[in-house]
Amino acid sequence: MAVLILAAVAFFFPPTQALAIPIFILGVVIVFVVEGVRVVPQQNAWVVERLGKFHRILEPGLNITVPFVDRVQYRHSLKEVPLDVPEQVCITKDNTQLGVDGLLYFQVTDPKLASYGTSDYQMAITQLAQTTLRSEIGKMELDRTFESRDDINRQIVSALDEAGRTWGVKVLRYEIKNLTPPESILRAMQAQITAEREKRALIAKSEGQRQEEINLADGERQAKILQSEGEKAAAINKAQGEATATRMLADAQAEAVRAVAQALGADGGMSAANLRVAEQYIGAFAQLAKAGNTLIVPSNLSDPAAFVASAMTVLDRVRANGAPGESRSAPAR
Repeated sequence: MAVLILAAVAFFFPPTQALAIPIFILGVVIVFVVEGVRVVPQQNAWVVERLGKFHRILEPGLNITVPFVDRVQYRHSLKEVPLDVPEQVCITKDNTQLGVDGLLYFQVTDPKLASYGTSDYQMAITQLAQTTLRSEIGKMELDRTFESRDDINRQIVSALDEAGRTWGVKVLRYEIKNLTPPESILRAMQAQITAEREKRALIAKSEGQRQEEINLADGERQAKILQSEGEKAAAINKAQGEATATRMLADAQAEAVRAVAQALGADGGMSAANLRVAEQYIGAFAQLAKAGNTLIVPSNLSDPAAFVASAMTVLDRVRANGAPGESRSAPAR
């Protein structure tokens, strides 16, 4: 425009009137270059209208248009765009109000439909996201909404993707940012959570005490079993030892009796036996006198020789009956 003004000034000013035409031509060339050459950035698409009607879409790079005839009416970015969905109040199936906001990601896939499919595709997908969100929240009870975020997001993306085809956009993701219940519901939920945790703590404590008592009882049982087995083994060992000792004592006594019998059969054996019996007789009465005041004595106490003779007679009989293999020729004295 400045060049054209400069050409007009030069045309009406006599000294520069000869330069008016070249200046005008230069101005026209500059205007054509400025208005006709379009450089479109990468990941962008420009919609060109010719005389108010859709003509073509300019691709990234250098493009030539007809000045004053073609006009770049819409400029679209083909990148993924995050769009904030404002908070709105939703009512759950059990009549609880929730404040819900979100964030959706979309991408222009058809610049022509994005230009002419709707007057404002961002407003369209935002409003549709809000209405779909209210619908999905209304199908669920309060407790389910917190655990079904992924399901809600998928339902909203599905609804927006279907509608976005006519608007030339594709909704890639939708994420719920906040689910905010009323303050009274928050307090009730906090109390419920506290009660639930206290319940779990009490159950865990009782389970621990139960397991402790089981372990103690089992330990005591095992200890008693081991103690009884030890006592059993000790009793068996003691009985076996006593039996062995009894057998050995019996064997020793039998051997002693056999030795005495052999000694009695030898020369001078009976004399030695008489002396031994007499000694034991006298020693036994001496011990009886020490043990108590009451004393039972044989009738022939004054005749030890007769007692010794009687004892030797008994020994001789025993010897004759208990040792059948021995000779009976030894006379009793």
